Formats: sequence, C-alpha cells, structure tokens
Amino acid sequence: MMRDIIMRLGQSVVQHGNHNDRIYVMRLAKDDMPRIVHRLYDMALENSYSKIFVKVPGYALDTFIKAGYGIEAYVPGFFNGIEGGYFMAKYTDWTRSVDKRSGLLENVLAEAKAFSEWFKVPALKEHFTFHTADPDDAKELAGLYRRTFSTYPFPIMDAEYIKKSMGENVKYYFMCMKGRMVGAASAEMDHEQKNVEMTDFATLEGHRSKGISAFLLKKMEESMAAEGMKLSYTIARATSYPMNKVFSRAGYAYGGRLVNNTNICGAYESMNVWYKPLGAT
Repeated sequence: MMRDIIMRLGQSVVQHGNHNDRIYVMRLAKDDMPRIVHRLYDMALENSYSKIFVKVPGYALDTFIKAGYGIEAYVPGFFNGIEGGYFMAKYTDWTRSVDKRSGLLENVLAEAKAFSEWFKVPALKEHFTFHTADPDDAKELAGLYRRTFSTYPFPIMDAEYIKKSMGENVKYYFMCMKGRMVGAASAEMDHEQKNVEMTDFATLEGHRSKGISAFLLKKMEESMAAEGMKLSYTIARATSYPMNKVFSRAGYAYGGRLVNNTNICGAYESMNVWYKPLGAT
C-alpha cells in the first residue's frame, strides 16, 4: 500500500495521497497566499482527491471562503496562543461531505460532554510505569501500533518513521506493565505557533478501560507545558466513546467535526476536534 507523502508546496507543508484521498495542508505559509488556493485545487483535480483540508489563520479566512471552503472546526488561540485557527475543507465529491452515521456521532459527543465536569486522573496500579520514548523504543512502539491499527493516516507502524519523527518535532510516550509496553501516544509540536497535537493513542486489548490514555494525556500536558507549548489539541475519531471522553473529562472544549477526514483501519472516519490552553485547570 502506497503511503501518503509529506512535501512542500511553496513554503507550505502538505500531506497528500490516495490512502486518505485528500490533500492536508499541515502548515500554511503566509507568503504562499493567495496563489496556493488555486494550486491546491489543481492538485486535487489532477489526482482525483475528494477532499482538501487546511488549518487557516484569520488573515486567510475570507480567501478560502470565497474559494468554496467551509469551516468544520474552530480553535481559539491555535496560533501562538493568540490567533484562532479555522479547520476548513473543500470537497470535490459532495458524497464525502456527508457522514451517514450522524446520529451515532451526536450521541458520542453528548455522552463525552456529560463527563466534562467531574474528571479526575485515575490512580494507576503500581505495576504500571510511565516512560518518555527514545529511538531505542521505536521498534516496540511500531509493534504496538501494528497490533492496534490495521491502517493509519501516518506510518507509525514503521520503526524508521518513528525514529525520524523523534528527530523532528514529535515526542512519544508509553506505559509499561511489568516491563511490557501496553499503551502509547505522541505529541506533535509546532514550535513556531506554540501548539501541540496529542495523537497516536493506542492501548493493547486487555488493558483498555484502565485509565492508561487519561494518565498518558496528563503527563504529556505537563511535558508540553515545559516545552513552551501554549495550546493542546487533538483530532479524535468521532465514533470513539472512550477517546472523546478522555479529552472532555480532561477539560478540553469541543471545536467541531472534520467530516470523513481520515482513513483509519480501512474506512474514512469523521474526527472531532478538542482543544485546551495549557496551564488551564
């Protein structure tokens, strides 16, 4: 299976490919505006991609709206803790813009929000230990992700990819039980804009519902605050009761939903955006 590739388009950073059938503008460079809007559309038509997804600062909002983009989520303080970020999408195939499971998605969201007022990080048993990963852990991390996901939007099942990302802007964390890795997650930092995506949460079957993800998230927030990150956010599978509850109960606010955004385990998944200023209680 061909992976989606990450490349520069002008000074902006984009991911694109047939796996997710989309273009994802991971970092929009101001110097590329407004011409990148047309380049993205041309690329989508040339490759028959059905979605373009962009994180847009306020100065570019009107340009993208005039080009037919809609706002799917909004995160206050996304850029350097000051300027809000608009998560915008344009569809070349209208059928992708509709998730037929809307009833389920709303139920997951409502249940997650109901847990937001009484979060407490669970106390883990003594035989669980928390670790910050280094390159020597990459092989075991990749193995855990392979056992958890059949497909994923980024190649985290590849130890070499994990090592490479560690050398760039990603930190990985994991939990062990009696020396065996049973859960993991990562923090992808944008040092320029001072935001961090909490992502790649995975727990082995048999160790779920034990509070591992919630404990990881709390420790990751502490680590990222020490790194100078001002805002933490996640893009969580909208059908996942557990992960949406983890973030809502940790004090994250709901920012919106990215429709049929990501290929996970062989199917397009709508994703909920949750955010929290670091240092918030």
